[in-house]
Amino acid sequence: MRALVVVNPAATTTTANMRNVLVGALSNELKVDVAETAHRGHGRELGARAAADGLDLVVTLGGDGTVNEVVNGLLEHGPGPHLPMLAVVPGGSTNVFSRALGRSRDPVEATAEIITSLRAGRTRMVSLGAASATGTSTAPLDEADPGTAARDAAADAAAHEPDWTPLRWFVFAAGMGFDADVIARVEAHRARGRRSTGGLYVREATSAFLLGRERRRPAMTLLAPGEAPVEDLFLCLVSNVSPWTYLGARPVNPSPEASFDTGLDVFAMGRMNAVGMLRALRQTLSERPQPRGRGLHRRHDLTELTLTADRPQGWQVDGDHLGTATALRIRSVPHALRVIA
Repeated sequence: MRALVVVNPAATTTTANMRNVLVGALSNELKVDVAETAHRGHGRELGARAAADGLDLVVTLGGDGTVNEVVNGLLEHGPGPHLPMLAVVPGGSTNVFSRALGRSRDPVEATAEIITSLRAGRTRMVSLGAASATGTSTAPLDEADPGTAARDAAADAAAHEPDWTPLRWFVFAAGMGFDADVIARVEAHRARGRRSTGGLYVREATSAFLLGRERRRPAMTLLAPGEAPVEDLFLCLVSNVSPWTYLGARPVNPSPEASFDTGLDVFAMGRMNAVGMLRALRQTLSERPQPRGRGLHRRHDLTELTLTADRPQGWQVDGDHLGTATALRIRSVPHALRVIA
């Protein structure tokens, strides 16, 4: 088997020694080439090249962002029977996708697990999500009633069928609104050299909730096939797996029924005060999470959904902030990719 190992040397817990151990172990089983990512989007280029070259396997060593880029490269032309398989060695701070596959959090142990699975031929097909967005609105807002002006701008854009971006694949989660704004804040800190930690996310989320305006003037509407619209949302999380993320070793689980074997799950929030937010957070951190309450909206096993907004909102896939949009179309794609189980 021919394999490409894609290493993100800038990932939180990835080291040169770890890379050497991984490559040495895999070289006993496979014909291995190694490539290090050098810039944002490089993982996608490497994944696309691996698919074009007909490789058998791509192994990522990095965080969830590295996995996302490689997957988007592998699926540049959509799913197919001849794509390389994917194996994931955790090298980031959270590693949601790797943990969802049952990999050890220790990179060396995870590598041993992958080799054992390769020898036994253990693979599985997993579902993925795919998202597409409209461009942002540039219409000036009415100072007296910014909501009205923004709604008119969004309605006008919809009437003219705005262009949609190419599909962006995600392996574990996408979101629009509050969570994307928190990710943008954390990314700004990381750009200044600060390490990404659970504590940093908590601090930025607290600040965004208490000082931000979005929860006071929710802008989003959730549209699911066959259901009435759910309006006045400031947060919408779309999950392909459970948990949604982790704070250290502790799972954050707003959609506990989400699975690679079903469609997409949604966890959304409407207007909410600090007490309600704390209650919802406590429920998602519970050992038996079943979040419910006023202002909470959950959906399970959706094949598709659309999010619209009265004014531009941040959006993200797999923890990567992608700017702002006035609408997202999201769908589940079953059996999209073969992974080492």
